[in-house]
Amino acid sequence: MNRLDDFLAVYQQLTADNLDLLDTVYSRDIEFCDPAHVIHGLDALRSYFGELYRNADSVGFSFIRRHLVDDEAYLSWRMSFRHPKLARGRTIEVDGMSYLQFDEADKVRYHRDYFDLGAMLYEHLPLLGSLVKTIKRRLGT
Repeated sequence: MNRLDDFLAVYQQLTADNLDLLDTVYSRDIEFCDPAHVIHGLDALRSYFGELYRNADSVGFSFIRRHLVDDEAYLSWRMSFRHPKLARGRTIEVDGMSYLQFDEADKVRYHRDYFDLGAMLYEHLPLLGSLVKTIKRRLGT
C-alpha cells in the first residue's frame, strides 16, 4: 500500500470511537480547510471530526477517482451521512473533491475539501432549506 491507500483506508473505517486513526495519516501541523472551516493542528482536527461523528447517526465515504503525483493527491468522493436534525434524519449524499499534500514522512500536511455546503447543510434546514432551493431554481441550477 502507498500513502494514499493508507489515507483512504482510514476514512473507510473512521468512527467517533477510533479518531486516533487520524494520527496515522495526518501530520501534527496539518492544515485542514473545507467550505465552513480552517483548522490548524492534529488535536484541533481530531476535535472537529469528533463533533462531526458524534452528532451524526452515520457517516461514510466512497471514493470515485484518485490521482497521486509526487507529494500531491486529488480525490473525488461521495459522502453519505444521516443527521437527526437534517432532512428528517434521511440519508444525505454530497459529492466533493479533496486536494492533499504529503510531507516527507508520508503524512498529510495540507487537506482542502471542495463541496457544495448548501447541498450538505443549508438545503436540509427547516426554514432555510426551502429558500435555498427556491433561489437555486430561479438561478437555473
